[in-house]
Amino acid sequence: MEEATGAEVADAPVLVQELWSGYGRIERWFLRDAAGAQASQRSVILKVVDPGFQGQKHPRGWASTRSDERKRKSYGIERTFYRRYLPDLPGVPRTAARIAEKETPTGGMLILEDLNHSGFSARRSAGVDAEIQACIRWLAAFHAAFLGREPKGLWERGTYWHLETRPDELAAIQDERLRAAAPGIDARLGAARFRTLVHGDAKIANFCFRGGGPRDAAQEVAAVDFQYVGGGVGVQDLSYFLGSCMDEDRLERDADGYLDFYFEELRAALDERHDGPNIEEEWRSLWPDSWADFHRFLAGWAPGHWKLSSYSDRMLRLVL
Repeated sequence: MEEATGAEVADAPVLVQELWSGYGRIERWFLRDAAGAQASQRSVILKVVDPGFQGQKHPRGWASTRSDERKRKSYGIERTFYRRYLPDLPGVPRTAARIAEKETPTGGMLILEDLNHSGFSARRSAGVDAEIQACIRWLAAFHAAFLGREPKGLWERGTYWHLETRPDELAAIQDERLRAAAPGIDARLGAARFRTLVHGDAKIANFCFRGGGPRDAAQEVAAVDFQYVGGGVGVQDLSYFLGSCMDEDRLERDADGYLDFYFEELRAALDERHDGPNIEEEWRSLWPDSWADFHRFLAGWAPGHWKLSSYSDRMLRLVL
């Protein structure tokens, strides 16, 4: 830590959280400059991948060799994203700066800027309008920045629920019609002419907020957790995000309006080299497919999950 940061470790690290299924941990390390001046003390985040750390088992029992390989691969992909792709992002959309990384026999270590220290200290499980718009603005800027970029070293198809990586969950689906339709839904998303990088796990819990308050129109956000970043279409992130922070009544009332807002922000973020209207036409047509694709995953992984909303079900029926 001291070699990577050029500072001295001031105190013992604090556990922020364990990684999913006990695959490691996230720690906050406190530093001070080499002269020991407390006034310049700061903190950084260390993400340690160490499956041997496993202090908890998968909360829904989905443990297999395939899932183990998928999770291990995801952490390497995240380090690749921070190393190869993050330098190409402009100041907006914001994420944590990469400080250093190291491969280890168990997985790897990644040292990142502490977004709390940088002012992005608020977290949400649901959001008011200004917060939701700030996250959508982030997604639009991210998708615009990487439009047409090949996902070399990342997931060829982003999102943690991608069909090819979830055959066990597909086999568990009780609805035969949905199970039979899954390859077609996946094929339509994969055949899109306009492609970008998708975050792949853009739930509201993976956004860090800074602003004068929840309803501050100048709300700013930064995003974390890039384990499932890869190729895709922007509405895949958007549908997953809205489903992560809105109940079904609010989805029925507001989802289409937020879809419009996303395309407004996407048009504003795209430069003149890109044909915005054609992107919008194609991605709008895939809006129901993006919902149906995640619905397919949940139907096998966790039937009865609260995210299987009436809005999601309506999108699925449109696709079927």
